[in-house]
Amino acid sequence: MSTVTVNKRGADRVRRGHLWIYRSDIVNVDDATGGSVVIVRDLSRNFVGQAFFSDSSQIALRFLSQTEETIDQDWWRARIRAASNRREFRNGEGTNAYRLVNSEGDLLPSIIIDRYDDVLVLQTLSQGSEAVKPLLVESLITEFNPRVIVERNDVRVRQHEGLELTKGVLFGDAPGEFEIQQGGIRFLVAPLSGQKTGSFLDQRENRIAARTVAHGHALDCFTFNGAFALNLAGACQSVIGVDISGEALELAQRNAALNNATNVEFREANVFDLLRELETTGETFDTIVLDPPAFAKNRASVKAAVRGYKEINLRALKLLNPGGALITCTCSYHMSEEMFLSVIAEAANDARRRVQLVEKRTQASDHPILFGMPETYYLKCVIAKMLN
Repeated sequence: MSTVTVNKRGADRVRRGHLWIYRSDIVNVDDATGGSVVIVRDLSRNFVGQAFFSDSSQIALRFLSQTEETIDQDWWRARIRAASNRREFRNGEGTNAYRLVNSEGDLLPSIIIDRYDDVLVLQTLSQGSEAVKPLLVESLITEFNPRVIVERNDVRVRQHEGLELTKGVLFGDAPGEFEIQQGGIRFLVAPLSGQKTGSFLDQRENRIAARTVAHGHALDCFTFNGAFALNLAGACQSVIGVDISGEALELAQRNAALNNATNVEFREANVFDLLRELETTGETFDTIVLDPPAFAKNRASVKAAVRGYKEINLRALKLLNPGGALITCTCSYHMSEEMFLSVIAEAANDARRRVQLVEKRTQASDHPILFGMPETYYLKCVIAKMLN
């Protein structure tokens, strides 16, 4: 195995629990090729760990282990099996679609595996994980006996690794559209053509939590395939789901029909414009969900994102009836929990509303957060109540 030497800053970063070392902290590379597993040592030649090496990305090292164990087929199979065993929520929740492996959160950096019943969807997002893709596929077949394994490697982050964007079938026959369950709600998915790997799995538990506070007349903003709306439907008299994508709303309509949700209607509109329009017309709601796409995709966009999050929360609070519930989210890693709570507080102040924090939530438990690596904590969900 080749050896990569890193400076003290890089070594200390890993020893404090992070799994990445950046190119700026590399001192020497001993004939390592992109995608290989290398031994990493500090300036005193002390062993730091074993890592994927990238010769393209600014994230030059992604750590697999801090011991001198053998990383082979059995190692990969054991790591995947351990991640699967941690998905205890599967028992009794009425869910057959979840994240099986959550990259760094499961100590398998740059590897994502989502399970949709007997279909597995794989993402290999670095040169290293791309190189071991055949081993991963073999491990998945042995451990889970899937009907199909699909790759969804059509994501931009692979471009930082000098990898092509691709999607297709790695094992079995190409799956068309089929049905899954999440929290007892039925959804249609198409892993080869849907958003992300076929669905937004990280909000599953937050949607279930929303049912406990939902009531009355509800508004679900950025509804996409209707997931929050359909979770609200059983607890509310009526639900309006809003999204700017007509294609997404077609699927939402079909999901509503699949669940016999006759009290849900969908509107194609820009959420910002619609919230202003609803305020003008005087329509109010007892439950409002805000689940927008990431407004802050990098540090440079945080200031603009804060304005966007504040506006939609301000507008929503003005539309919320006394005693009403607000479920508001951000999936932007660069938007910290502290910043997000501050935005909500400022929006409440500007709207002249008294708002009570009921619960702070994060991404679903199958998207684990790794202490020492803040990048793994990206989704924040706040459940709040308008006081009378």
